[in-house]
Amino acid sequence: MADFLKLKKSNCKNCYKCIRNCPVKSIRFSAGQANIVGNECILCGRCFVVCPQNAKEIVSEVEQVKYLLAQGSPVVASVAPSFIANYNGIGIKALEKALQKLGFTAAEETAIGATMVKKEYEKMTADGNHDIIISSCCHSANLLIQKYFPALLPYLANIKSPMQAHCTDIKLRFPGAKTVFIGPCVAKKDEADKYPEYVDAVLTFEELTNWFEEENIKLITDPEDKPLEESRARLFPTVGGILKTMNCDNEKYTYIAVDGVENCIAALRDIEQGNIHKCFIEMSACSGSCIGGPVMEKYHRSPIRDFGAVSSYAGNNDFETDILPENQMIKEMPPLTKSKEMPTEEEISAILAQIGKTKKEDELNCGTCGYNTCREKAIAVYQGKADLSMCLPFLKEKAENFSGNIIKNTPNGIIVLNEELEVQQINRAAMKIMNIPSASSVLGEQIVRIMDPKEFISVRKSGRGIRDKRVYLAEYGKYVEQTIIFDKEYRILFCIMRDITEYEEAKERKEAISKQTVDIADKVVEKQMRIVQEIASLLGETAAETKIALTKLKESIEDE
Repeated sequence: MADFLKLKKSNCKNCYKCIRNCPVKSIRFSAGQANIVGNECILCGRCFVVCPQNAKEIVSEVEQVKYLLAQGSPVVASVAPSFIANYNGIGIKALEKALQKLGFTAAEETAIGATMVKKEYEKMTADGNHDIIISSCCHSANLLIQKYFPALLPYLANIKSPMQAHCTDIKLRFPGAKTVFIGPCVAKKDEADKYPEYVDAVLTFEELTNWFEEENIKLITDPEDKPLEESRARLFPTVGGILKTMNCDNEKYTYIAVDGVENCIAALRDIEQGNIHKCFIEMSACSGSCIGGPVMEKYHRSPIRDFGAVSSYAGNNDFETDILPENQMIKEMPPLTKSKEMPTEEEISAILAQIGKTKKEDELNCGTCGYNTCREKAIAVYQGKADLSMCLPFLKEKAENFSGNIIKNTPNGIIVLNEELEVQQINRAAMKIMNIPSASSVLGEQIVRIMDPKEFISVRKSGRGIRDKRVYLAEYGKYVEQTIIFDKEYRILFCIMRDITEYEEAKERKEAISKQTVDIADKVVEKQMRIVQEIASLLGETAAETKIALTKLKESIEDE
């Protein structure tokens, strides 16, 4: 399968919305990126519609069409009947004039081909030889059967789609012409690629609109676009639109319209189980049929208005058209199955165990990973389509346990507040610091109940955190180093407190001992100085007396 839907890797954000919405789970995750598995995809375009990051894009064929126009051969557009809903108030004549400004030779309604197709369906129901007949207009529905229900291919009408029938007819009427289909469906690109002899290129309405804007071509209503009674096949893009154009008068058949891939799958399973017989089933992959096509749904989704636009534009009779030879209306649709390697029960159990699912009750089957059950996800992991990390409940529980263990076992006190300064979380270390008996007694309460809110208010207002500030909690007789941080994204405040009471008390004791030692030293010095002074005084008196005595002795000796 050509790659008509591709990924813009830079935009894929691991949200898993595409796999949750993919009805056949044809998306593989690798290195956090979603990749479409081409041989499993049915090109319903659901991933393109739901992607919140616009990471999926439809491959444009505008340049290919420009090349066709430059070759000189006639290029005729086949415009899907849903155009009237996509381009409000613009009829086929106005659209043709705009297309001719781009270089197209002419533009016609695909509903002409739809008329041919519905007549073939009428022949099939009229002869009554078929048990079940499934319409083959929707290429996505055809791919669903070819890839996932190949045993039911005998029930799929081997009739060309309206696009193919109309383009075949155009090429018969315009020798050498090239045909370009324009519609709301990405799957038609694949259909044209698989049967290149009928359709040369496919544009979506989005591609055409962008092209018009690029060339500054405005769509203007045309007075020639008058109601056409012979245009009943314009109802084809609505739910039950095929049946509304058919003569459903063979009472042997029940005529049913099924839209949406999930409903199509349910119907096909019913057929597999032998629960349905003698039934004509109009099958459309898109919810709401073609007016709910992926391009319209993404940018132009208005089911009621769109249905009204198509219904009011359709007449009550068939288009006047020649019928193609029977051999020109046949289309072969072979099975497109590819066997997948399946894991054993032991291998499934081993994969489940890696994401903490060791018991049946551990399998939540919540679907957040995109798969309906944990077992389906485990099989996808085995087949290389999914990662273990896609199990969000497991990752959430793992992260909560990890952070919970850190908060629970850290020696630091931790308090979490919301923007209203209400306590959201408090750990045991914080409760010990503040003598709080249980967390429930403060959870949801204002921080002012247990702490001075001044610093919290300041941090919330300024957005600037406070780090390792020494604070004395007088009410509790504790010293702490306090850090307060405001998380602007989640609008919460974190308070981390390191109890330094013992350090501060030891510091005070050391200071007291130091002071006492200094005092004692001062007293000792003072006493020593006093003793020295006393000794000096005594020594001075003794020296003086000695001097006097010696002087007298000297004088006495000199006199002799």
